[in-house]
Amino acid sequence: MTIDPSTTLASVALTVSDLAVQAAFYRDAIGLRELRCEGDTVELGVPGHDRALVTLVGRPGAPPRPPRTSGLFHLALLVPDRVELARSLHRVTAAGHRFTGASDHLVSEALYLDDPEGNGIEIYRDRPREEWSYVGGRLQMGTLPLDLDGVLATVPAGDSGDGMAAGTRIGHVHLQVAAIPAAEEFYVGALGFEVTGRGFPGALFASAGGYHHHIGLNTWAGAGAPAPPDGALGLRSITILLPDETALAATLAAVAAAGVEVEDGDGNAAVTDPSGNRAVLGVA
Repeated sequence: MTIDPSTTLASVALTVSDLAVQAAFYRDAIGLRELRCEGDTVELGVPGHDRALVTLVGRPGAPPRPPRTSGLFHLALLVPDRVELARSLHRVTAAGHRFTGASDHLVSEALYLDDPEGNGIEIYRDRPREEWSYVGGRLQMGTLPLDLDGVLATVPAGDSGDGMAAGTRIGHVHLQVAAIPAAEEFYVGALGFEVTGRGFPGALFASAGGYHHHIGLNTWAGAGAPAPPDGALGLRSITILLPDETALAATLAAVAAAGVEVEDGDGNAAVTDPSGNRAVLGVA
């Protein structure tokens, strides 16, 4: 079964050691707004939307995620246009942080950086779908140098806007896994995402509704990379939203038929991939 084409990625939850530092980074450098702060949890999002894009859960004594383990490669914040990408570039640098990369992926333009605890972040804008190219029915994606001068030319120097724009959302997540075949069986075979890219060594990309990718998977931490210890810093879960209860029920039925265990909790269902990455399934 193919997952409903209106399926989206909604949020990413992280376990962090220093909640105050991490929350300040996502507010001041990234530009998200604090929606709620309750005890050891801070939820951050954008104006006009109550749902958090990033949730931080403070656990000062949590073990660090060891190198070369599965988990988050990066969460990806999709901004509405090139102007907002330029504002993000100004905002991050003005806050004293550095980018680790910048790429033109043909379907999108992207900036990369890490938060203070090493969680990867992509900030990107999509090109219009009518500009995407296909060869033999396969979407063309690449990794080319980003035209930073062209991006920066869209706004005056130093214009960082008033935080991230209301239309910003989680565009995709990129996960590190132990093995591509097992991950494909889970995300494509069980959940029903469709493969959109196999052109990068050790990586696979999949999506709903013809998007370039909602889920990125790679084995760049090493084939057979183990899961980090329970409760380690880093990825807690990603949230995948189906458009309605009917679509959610169909996906859960397909997941169960594939032999994947479904956990119930807080009105949502959750599943865990073969590498220990947890996904919460809900309704938009």
